[in-house]
Amino acid sequence: MRCTFEAISEDLPGQRWQSIFRQFWPGYRQWYLRDGERARPGFLMCRRALRDHMPELVPTWERLVELAGGGDLEARFLSMWGPPPYIAGCSQAVWLPLPGNHVAGATPALLRNYDFAPALLEGVWLASRWHGRRVVAVNDCLWGALDGINDSGLAASLSFGGRKAVGNGFGIPLVLRYVLEFAEDVDAAVEMLSRIPVHMSYTVSLLDRAAQWATVFVTPDRPVEVVRKQAVSNLQHGVEWAAHAHATLAEVREEALAAVVRQADDSREVLRALLRPPLFQTSYGRGHGTLYSAVYHPCDGSVEMVWPDATWRQSCSHFVPGARMIEFDVESTAPPHTVMPARRWMLDDVGSFQ
Repeated sequence: MRCTFEAISEDLPGQRWQSIFRQFWPGYRQWYLRDGERARPGFLMCRRALRDHMPELVPTWERLVELAGGGDLEARFLSMWGPPPYIAGCSQAVWLPLPGNHVAGATPALLRNYDFAPALLEGVWLASRWHGRRVVAVNDCLWGALDGINDSGLAASLSFGGRKAVGNGFGIPLVLRYVLEFAEDVDAAVEMLSRIPVHMSYTVSLLDRAAQWATVFVTPDRPVEVVRKQAVSNLQHGVEWAAHAHATLAEVREEALAAVVRQADDSREVLRALLRPPLFQTSYGRGHGTLYSAVYHPCDGSVEMVWPDATWRQSCSHFVPGARMIEFDVESTAPPHTVMPARRWMLDDVGSFQ
């Protein structure tokens, strides 16, 4: 399996974003309509949700809808209000130098592995300035973010929370995009995450230039929680979806990552752990192989996208467009009924975790 990762710089939504939309919309459309069009919220509900919870995004949403052709379905999808349920893997860590640490260049870092199916990855690394602030983020759902950093020095990433609960709310990538667009620091980001409803359970890791950090549990059916966990996988307070936790080694990954974070003298030690088992996963055919590792450095606004044999560096101040082709060895192939032609494993595909 091969994935193309492309770095794109476009300050305001235009032709480059429109080409991304045209490339990925057929797959997203199929995913969005998997339960029928009536299963998804109507246009007025989607617009009201954006206006109520993330009003600053509305002008950009309207511009993107225009670039996407102005259709009702496209507008509803891009609102990301009430999308179909979806899940992924992922490991995340906030590393902080201990007092007395004299390792050269040892500055706080946010690190993550993104575990998913290669065939379902956008692979777009977008540098934008949609609302005046430079944001460098890995795209998902066409304008959401899986992880990223802004020029205020706030870094953020997300991982699935390991629960089946589904409720009324936004898909988390758009919420993370909103945080990166408008929050200057961790406190502001936590405030946003505390008031914006999400449709499933996720864990968001945050780190800013002042070395303030937070791990935030967001769910559709529980109050938002800020917890003092520097290392997380796909658990919140414990295993709630046993099949998912077993298949993705969630407990093993979290324990291994926490041990490394406690002992590491440098974020490079944490990165090395992310690039080897059990944190580095190779079950690409089953949809939870590690597609990339990322290291965010808020102190200088830089980021590295890393694979076992390659590193790609960018920053908010110096972002260079380009592309990388990454090849993945497929450990196993999932049965046909578990490989969806759309964008995400769904909650009824529990067989994927047997």
